[in-house]
Amino acid sequence: MTPYPSAPRQDIVDEIHGHTVADPYRWLEDPDSDETKEWLAAQDELFRKVAAALPGRERLRRRLGELLGAGSVGSPVWRGERRFFTRRTAEQEHPVLYTAGPDGAERVLVDPMALDPDGTTTLDGWQPDKEGRLLSYKVSTGGDEESLLYVIDIETGEPVEGPIDRVRYSSVAWLPGGEAFFYGRRLAAGDVPEGEEQYHRRVYLHRLGTDPDRDDILIFGEGRDKTNYYGVGVSRDGRWLTISSSQGTAPRNDLWIADLSASPPDRPELRAVQEGVDAETGLHIGRDGRAYVFTDRDAPRSRLCVTDPSDPSYGTWRDLIPEDPEAVLSDFAILDDLDTPVLLAGWTRHAISEITVHDLETGERIGAVPTPGLGSIGGIIERPEGGHEAWFGYTDNVTPSSVLRYDARTGETALWASAPGTVEVPEIETRQVVYTSSDGTEVRMLVASRPGASGPRPAILYGYGGFNISLTPAYSASILAWVEAGGVYAIANLRGGSEEGEEWHRAGMRERKQNVFDDFHAAAEKLIADGLTTSAQLAISGGSNGGLLVGVALTQRPDLYRAVVCSAPLLDMVRYEKFGLGQTWNDEYGTADDPEEFGWLIGYSPYHHVHPGTAYPATLFTTFGSDTRVDPLHARKLCAALQHATSSGAPILLRDEAEVGHAARSVSRSIDLMADTLAFTAAQTNLPLSDGEGAR
Repeated sequence: MTPYPSAPRQDIVDEIHGHTVADPYRWLEDPDSDETKEWLAAQDELFRKVAAALPGRERLRRRLGELLGAGSVGSPVWRGERRFFTRRTAEQEHPVLYTAGPDGAERVLVDPMALDPDGTTTLDGWQPDKEGRLLSYKVSTGGDEESLLYVIDIETGEPVEGPIDRVRYSSVAWLPGGEAFFYGRRLAAGDVPEGEEQYHRRVYLHRLGTDPDRDDILIFGEGRDKTNYYGVGVSRDGRWLTISSSQGTAPRNDLWIADLSASPPDRPELRAVQEGVDAETGLHIGRDGRAYVFTDRDAPRSRLCVTDPSDPSYGTWRDLIPEDPEAVLSDFAILDDLDTPVLLAGWTRHAISEITVHDLETGERIGAVPTPGLGSIGGIIERPEGGHEAWFGYTDNVTPSSVLRYDARTGETALWASAPGTVEVPEIETRQVVYTSSDGTEVRMLVASRPGASGPRPAILYGYGGFNISLTPAYSASILAWVEAGGVYAIANLRGGSEEGEEWHRAGMRERKQNVFDDFHAAAEKLIADGLTTSAQLAISGGSNGGLLVGVALTQRPDLYRAVVCSAPLLDMVRYEKFGLGQTWNDEYGTADDPEEFGWLIGYSPYHHVHPGTAYPATLFTTFGSDTRVDPLHARKLCAALQHATSSGAPILLRDEAEVGHAARSVSRSIDLMADTLAFTAAQTNLPLSDGEGAR
């Protein structure tokens, strides 16, 4: 293989809490230096040379395009008889937001490609007002996720407001009448300390037609932690305002409520529902005037309570749907246009979705909602003004996104909208495997392969294990293409996720983070022990926090894995808080400022556990130039360290991509990325691919 680009090692050593910490590639933290640019250009040249020679890449590209041609469709959001929904056809690069009135005629409201034919603009969020006359929506460009907020007239499509900047991760809560809304916005860069421009959010009241920089009214957030995120909500009747506050991504929040009939919107008298409590709680005011409290307080798998919004203090909560000993409560909806109103409860049971039906007054279970199979259900949607119908998204490993409608009068579920494209999906077999981690904990893993296949085969093991995120069955072009070609694809439901509730999450965060990595190693060993693969045929893949996972895996157990795809990763856990949104994650990982917590971080930080002369697996880092969540410097530094240290001769490569960020991207760019990573993995694990048509 061509020699790696030159990467001088600096003699930089920090003394941190009594530890000596070397950082030889700190110079790669600066993306604007000539040295970093030269190194990146050389890495790009190396990757392009290797990628061009990968067998089967063009066939993969074609097949991925066919599989993604299924498109997507989103559940309808209703305002009276008007509905709003997203859909992407095979020809479209991004989902498009549509509306349709009582006559069913559809109109485009927001098409990202019409805004930007280059395909780098994404629709980040949208919210119609309570009457369905105005729409707020957010877009960002180039992958930076720096959303701009606009308001348009739904009937005419004409602009009403915007752009309003600094609204990344902001929710919008309209007041009745559509003349004003509450929302979150960061302070201007000039009003915060240097380096803290991504923090310092506040909640404001904005009245249409006024200058947001001059006239917005500060409602909440002054003097609170700079990393706080805020959520806002206004009840359908406009009477109740709720404000939620969480410190970064911490699994707890404070919650306040204000009666807007007793205090004006610009000076709401907020009353604490929950403050200083180690739990997550949300509050929804129903059409019956009751407050529905969704909480994991004293219920790690969550429960639903009811109370009076005029006094929603903890002592008044009454269980409506108690905690289940096995399933995790994930969602609910109220259908009240019935002789006996009902409540639908969404659950995940070991990562598989289900919906149950309950008496709204007592919570007694009276039935279940039929679903097509063992898959994942999206949010359950009801009509704001009440009704007897609910809509929810559905997907599984071979089913593209679809929308189902449940009719509580008949008890039947029917297809409402399917993905618009026609695609030939390969036959695959998915089973759930239970295995034991190193400390005796039982962990589950979904394993997909071709029916009837036997013997060890090239395999990809994927995981995430963090931030209370659950990995559930979903249609995936990359999984289908890999399995169709003869590979095995496994997804491990590691601790740190939400598959088994908040206790499962906390068993994989902070000082318990090693549990996540142990669960992952044990998953790999289970695949090998069951004869599905071998170490020489096993690749691992993960992105973001999952990039940290595979970064740790390759440094802790380089002997166990043949290849690694490490995307948008966190890898320098000593300095992660200094870049991107790092300071919002220190409740999940710990902070290097604290001696004990620093010990947790340095104990597994991949960049600090690279040892010269070690035979490391083949590794492909993928980074995105506009990533403002996880700085690409992490991948640059570990790439250089591994290229210097490895003795295996297996390639260590970096694929860097401009004008895309951490999350949403165009379909064509997704295809390019998947084709490159799968072709790399196939070459390293000896999965045969052909550039001919191949078997289908």
